[in-house]
Amino acid sequence: MKKEDYLSYEQSGVSIDANDRMVERISRSVASTHGPRVINMHNAFAGLFRLDYDEKLFKRNYKSPVLVACTDGVGTKVIIAQQMGRYDTIGIDLVAMSVNDMIVQGAEPLFFLDYLAVNHLDPEQVAQMVESVAAGCRMADCALIGGETAEMPDLYGKDEYDMAGFAVGVVERDRIVTGDNVQPGDVILGLGSSGIHSNGYSLVRSICFKKCKLNVTDCIDELDGKRLGDVLLEPTRIYVKPIVKLLRGYKVKQVVHAMAHITGGGLVGNIPRVLPKDCNAALRTKSWPVPPIFRYLQEQGPVEDEEMYRVFNMGIGFVLVVAPDFADSICQKLTRSGEQVYKIGTITAGSGKVTLK
Repeated sequence: MKKEDYLSYEQSGVSIDANDRMVERISRSVASTHGPRVINMHNAFAGLFRLDYDEKLFKRNYKSPVLVACTDGVGTKVIIAQQMGRYDTIGIDLVAMSVNDMIVQGAEPLFFLDYLAVNHLDPEQVAQMVESVAAGCRMADCALIGGETAEMPDLYGKDEYDMAGFAVGVVERDRIVTGDNVQPGDVILGLGSSGIHSNGYSLVRSICFKKCKLNVTDCIDELDGKRLGDVLLEPTRIYVKPIVKLLRGYKVKQVVHAMAHITGGGLVGNIPRVLPKDCNAALRTKSWPVPPIFRYLQEQGPVEDEEMYRVFNMGIGFVLVVAPDFADSICQKLTRSGEQVYKIGTITAGSGKVTLK
């Protein structure tokens, strides 16, 4: 047979050469997330990370370490990114969804791995995605030590892709935040979100594109004239650094009684996960500003108030339940760390629910 008569992997839709070019392209971004605990091995088949290390400059050993692991994706928000042809933010969302969950337990993120599935491997496009993952890892102080890019033309349509992420962290066993200490009188603090974050996009797309027939490039007056797609792609805020710094400041007292990452299920669905069965969270919905994108979606839907608070974060991306005597000082510390902090409610006697007023 002639050489041209043989079938190659590339003819079936998968390019090994393109993957090699992509790996070379992302190496610098990946390395930018590595600290002294990453053990670099050329052409290793897995990432290596030291939990304890004794170098004087970087010493951080654990007495009773507990590993904490999370995995997540960004859901149908990737469809907006596909429509916009933007690949520079979605990786931040991917990191945020796992590391923001992890710090709820009081853990410090250590390392992250990503999985990317595509129809066709465009080295430049995939490199931008991985670079955005690396940017998220730098925001979260965790190392990107590995990943996988799968080229599957028979499974994904042209320009389609999906992403998943996996994070591992650590917390001292006696510093795990469990929610067991929550009691009536505790103050509920909310940290401002950057927008929709990465939940509720099936409803967003139903409102904007199916009902209102909008395009991602449309400029919306109610959104300060910004392009709709740019507003919808605002990346999820990563709360790791301020929360880890706050918890390290209380080495003996446990003044942070519980925390919650406000994802799918909104405030009414996520806060009860950290409440004792005999406590309620009474929230004051007028105590923080609601970003314009939520008002716009509610009006265009229309969507009832109850559904909005059940689906979206409504401007609060992360919640802390704290001892009342420390509420003001914690607010000050988080504000100095760059967070928008609001006293959004109190803990009352109840049955493990959230009440809105």
